[in-house]
Amino acid sequence: MSHAAAGKRRACIVRAPTMFHSPLGVCAHRVAPRYGASVLVVLASLGTAHAQGRLDPVTVTGTREPLALSRDSGDIVVIDATQIRDSDAASVEDLLRRYSGLQVVRNGGPGQSAGYLVRGASTNGTLILVDGIRIGSASLGQAELEALDLAQIERIEVLRGPVSSLYGADGVGGVVQIFTRRGEGPLRMAAHAALGGYGSRRGDASVSGARPGVDYAVMLGRESSDGVSALRPGDAFGLYNPDRDGFSRNTGNLRLGVTPAAGHRLGVSFLETRLDAQYDSAEYDAAFNADPSPDFRNRLTTRIAAVDYRGELGRGWTTSVRIARSVDDLASGGTTTSRFITRRDQATWQNALRLGAGQRVVVAYERLDERAAGDVFPDGISRHNNAVVVGYAGGVAGHDLQADLRHDDNSAYGGETTGRLGWSHELQPGLRLRALAGTTFRAPTFNDLYYPGYGVATVRPENGRSIEIGIAWRAGESSASATLYRNRVRDLIVFEPDPTQTLCPPGYFGCATNTGRARLQGATLQAAQRWGGLDLRAGVDLLDAVDVDSGQRLARRAAHQETASADYTGGPWSAGASMQVVGARPDAGVVLGAYTLVDLRAAWRFESRWRLELALRNAFDRRVEPVRDYQGLGRQAWLGLRFDSAGL
Repeated sequence: MSHAAAGKRRACIVRAPTMFHSPLGVCAHRVAPRYGASVLVVLASLGTAHAQGRLDPVTVTGTREPLALSRDSGDIVVIDATQIRDSDAASVEDLLRRYSGLQVVRNGGPGQSAGYLVRGASTNGTLILVDGIRIGSASLGQAELEALDLAQIERIEVLRGPVSSLYGADGVGGVVQIFTRRGEGPLRMAAHAALGGYGSRRGDASVSGARPGVDYAVMLGRESSDGVSALRPGDAFGLYNPDRDGFSRNTGNLRLGVTPAAGHRLGVSFLETRLDAQYDSAEYDAAFNADPSPDFRNRLTTRIAAVDYRGELGRGWTTSVRIARSVDDLASGGTTTSRFITRRDQATWQNALRLGAGQRVVVAYERLDERAAGDVFPDGISRHNNAVVVGYAGGVAGHDLQADLRHDDNSAYGGETTGRLGWSHELQPGLRLRALAGTTFRAPTFNDLYYPGYGVATVRPENGRSIEIGIAWRAGESSASATLYRNRVRDLIVFEPDPTQTLCPPGYFGCATNTGRARLQGATLQAAQRWGGLDLRAGVDLLDAVDVDSGQRLARRAAHQETASADYTGGPWSAGASMQVVGARPDAGVVLGAYTLVDLRAAWRFESRWRLELALRNAFDRRVEPVRDYQGLGRQAWLGLRFDSAGL
């Protein structure tokens, strides 16, 4: 078994990092305090400012077609190219964790296996898309964000809340959609190089642009680090190895487009990343004695290739067609390795029909074929899914309305129908109220269904019902937001330890089963203020995630998380600081302590196209235990140089 399967499967079975429910005795806390009454007071006085900039962004994630963010009834965060560049975040996970509503857990430092919890939903309950293409392992049911490089990314949209009615399985907590760069305008060349503590190095270069009838974007990058031992000494399972667990990652992507006639574009894209990450584990002899001395590595190659067309076929009728393939190829182990290969083939035909001013209907058909092969599934296993989506977005008498309906028909687990209704209304200039309700489901993974000694073919999808209300206020350079949500999930896919081996198939791990219910409720509060060159932002995320049957808090969910940042730009100089506070979390029978991280950054633009950058991550050298027995990096300094021919 691979470490991504072993590390994550071990985590799912022994420590339950990505499931709603943990093994008996794992959760250490009772139900977190309820937030409803206090949040409603705040909700009445604040608003939602989905403002990530002073202009109203246009997003596609909330409806599958472009829509002004202020008109979307969903809770959407937009992270644009400037924010990505200036954040100086260490990874995709570290960038995402700075935005309320998303918690990140990771088996060590950068490059190690990571999980992401949106509104308390499991990693398997959060969908990851790259340019509209579903990525990740169908065996584990989650995407390997540690394989992606920030240099590949132009923009990220995070939709927090129910999205199964738009995107199908696994949209329980939300969806993270990553957009790579598409060429536009004159020739643009950019490059970045940096050196950091722990023997860290990174560099990337890109070329993009457009000329009549053609657009292009090419990027290459590499990052590596010596790291620290992923595990702390004295871990519960005797897997600690004092060697450093570093990583290297090579990345590249290409996007080309041809516009044969106005309003029609043909495109091709290709993305590949190669991650080589060390980790701590053990091999066992016949007497089950652990040997942690081998050099364990995850060697993961991720590929995404797509061909697409978008054009206007008639007045008010836009059609899009995409054929795509994503592949995860993982070789993992020490003296011996195991290989896991997941392939997803996706075909989408989508039509957007404008019915009138501010009225639009979207009709889409999707076909998804999934296949897993490798050492565990030597003969290969597969399943396919057909789906039809119908969505509406429009305005009536000053009220913005959204409605989505989707039916999925899967060869492995049958049919699932999900829906969503959204409403928003501007109560007065700058003040908007919204509400949203929807149903969701999470599909069982190939491991849940077929893994030898663990999978059970009759495991059913999880099903959820979610409702939220938010209010938004914005005036000039000031904004604030509050969202209150509640999500109930039933038929959780959890680990059944079955010590008697009478309920599960014969095997070592126990098995997957449907049982229990979870309640995920909480609030997200955000505010932003800009005074000239000073930009201030803050967010608070309150989460009450519990097993309804036992009343225990779900593993690895912090009851609160706070973020704050301050950035100042004056002429060629800029400086900033970010702070994140993460509350205590139950994990594998212990309570992991709360921690606070502070990152500092500064930059000098000594020429319009050149910038010298300095960053100090974990400035106060806090000891962080992101997962039981694992450790993150201490204080780390970075020095970098950036060039952009379009200007900085």
